[in-house]
Order: sequence, then C-alpha cells, then structure tokens
Amino acid sequence: MTQTITIRRPDDWHLHLRDGAMLRAVLPETTRHFARAIIMPNLVPPVVTGAQAAAYRQRILDALPQGSDFAPLMTLYLTEETDPHDVAAAHASGLVHAVKLYPAGATTNSASGVANFDKVRPVLERMAEIGLPLCVHGEVTDPQIDIFDREAVFIDRVLDPIRRATPGLRVVMEHITTSDAVSYARAAGPDLAATITTHHLVINRNHILAGGIRPHYYCLPVAKREVHRLALRAAATSGEARFFLGTDSAPHTDANKLLPCGCAGCFTASNTLSILAQVFETEDALDRLEGFTSLNGPAFYGLPANTAKVTLERSGATYPSHIETADGPVTVFDPGFALDWKVL
Repeated sequence: MTQTITIRRPDDWHLHLRDGAMLRAVLPETTRHFARAIIMPNLVPPVVTGAQAAAYRQRILDALPQGSDFAPLMTLYLTEETDPHDVAAAHASGLVHAVKLYPAGATTNSASGVANFDKVRPVLERMAEIGLPLCVHGEVTDPQIDIFDREAVFIDRVLDPIRRATPGLRVVMEHITTSDAVSYARAAGPDLAATITTHHLVINRNHILAGGIRPHYYCLPVAKREVHRLALRAAATSGEARFFLGTDSAPHTDANKLLPCGCAGCFTASNTLSILAQVFETEDALDRLEGFTSLNGPAFYGLPANTAKVTLERSGATYPSHIETADGPVTVFDPGFALDWKVL
C-alpha cells in the first residue's frame, strides 16, 4: 500500500479571498499548500477595471505570510459597461488572467453581473482575439427554473450560444455540478475546460437537506443528486486534461451562514489536498491526482507547471474546525470522514 505521494505544488483555479480582515485571516490557509490561485473579483464594490485589480493584488501581497511566494492571478468582473480596451490592456500587462461572468443575481455579490448578454459581446470578441479566458458561473437566474436545473439550462440558453457566436473564445465552466456539464465539456474542443470543487466531489443534496438543514454544506451552484456527484468524481479522476481543480473555497462567518437567509459557500482551503487524496485513492486514481491539481490548469491557462513539490503521507490529517477572523469564526468544510493523507 502506498504510504507517500509526491506531486508538483498545486494551484487553485477558483478562489475567494474577500478583503480586509477576512483576507488576512484566510489567506494563509491557501498559501500553505498552493502556489497560485485565480482570485475571484466579486468584492463589494466588484473589481471591474485593471486599476482596481492591481490595487486588490497589492492588498493580497501585503497580507501574505512572511516568506510566502504565493502568486495571486487576478480576474476582472464582467459588467455590461466593461471597457474592452481596459480588459486588453490589463491582460497585456500580465496582471489579469481571466474575466469572470456572473449572471446578475446568481450568487454572492453578483448584483453587478450581466443580465443582457448582447451588451458584453464586444468584450467577449476582444477576449477571443487576445486569448483571454472567460470564467463562467453557469446558472440561469430565471425564478421559473428549478434551482437544481439552472446549470443545465444555462448551458443550453446562454453558454452554447455565446460560444457559437464567439469562435475562439476560451471558456472555463467553473465549479460544474452536473453530468450535463461533464458531457458538454467532453464534447467540446480544447478551448473549453471545467473546474471541479473539492466539496462537490464529496456531498450531494442529501447532505444539505436530509435529517435537518446543514448550512455549512450550502453552496452555489447547489450540490445535486448522487448521480451527478458520481459523474464529477469520474471526470476529476479520469486524467482528462479538460478537468482541473478550482476549490471555490468561499469564507463566510458562521453568523452569516446561520442567518434566516444564509450565505452560500464552503470553506475548503484548509483541508482540500487531504480530501482530494482520499477521493482519488477511493477511485483507485492516486496516479492522476497531480494532473488534476497541478498540471491541467496551468496547461489551459498557458502557464508553466510549478517546479516545487509537495508530499502527502499516510499518517492521518487533522485540521481546525474553524478559522478565527476579526469578524467572527469561519467553519472549515467537514467531509464527514476521517482523512488518511496529511500534507508534510
């Protein structure tokens, strides 16, 4: 039985760090294991210009633990007023690595997102010209569509028409949750990829709802039926280059998670690698863990893989139940099973 695994240092291709006191509290949980991360721009107010992205990046660098070489990869929040020239300039400078599409009202801090997709066509066309990826939160917001169907409907109504109208646009389907998304990604060419979160490999909708509501498992896109979770696990452990890790680790204080209308998000930065090693071992795919965490993402984004290595040992992992912040505690995602693999 394998006792240690050594892989290239991983990256996180979808991460929420927030700002201010929350940023300072949660950032070390990512920098401990990850070399780089695509940073989500849904602050209040959102990061919509290159100048704002540069300022946010500096705040992240200022908050890094001493000696850390973590590199934040910045994104811009797409609005109906986004300037294509500003996007192109931010990309050309090496600052911005993607633009994030939030359908207006789809998730946390998405009120400034897109409602009329025709209005962002000039930005998307410019992005296709310069090879800048579009990261997509793939859910419709039509209240007539059941929340468990919103990803599949988004693919048909929004994503596929955008891709057909914008040849060459590189797209990342973020935090996919359905077999529909897995099938769509597999049917596409090399200009389409998909990230999969740690928590969607572990939980289905029963974990949220059966036997009492568990708000710390509530996320958006919401976890779906077991058949979809199994499709995600098969995709993540398949070795296919189109699938890679984006944790969507999203810190909210317990007070905000436990409100009558609580916040969506799972905070997985502290224990993601241990959980993933457990998942991949269960699927008899430990030899594919490095591809999912460390190789496939850089290849899609046109970046070199990290040369540094990390080693996991079969000695049992422990992790804190909470991360303390100035605003209150943040609960760390509990996978519901013991973790055999510890990051050394």
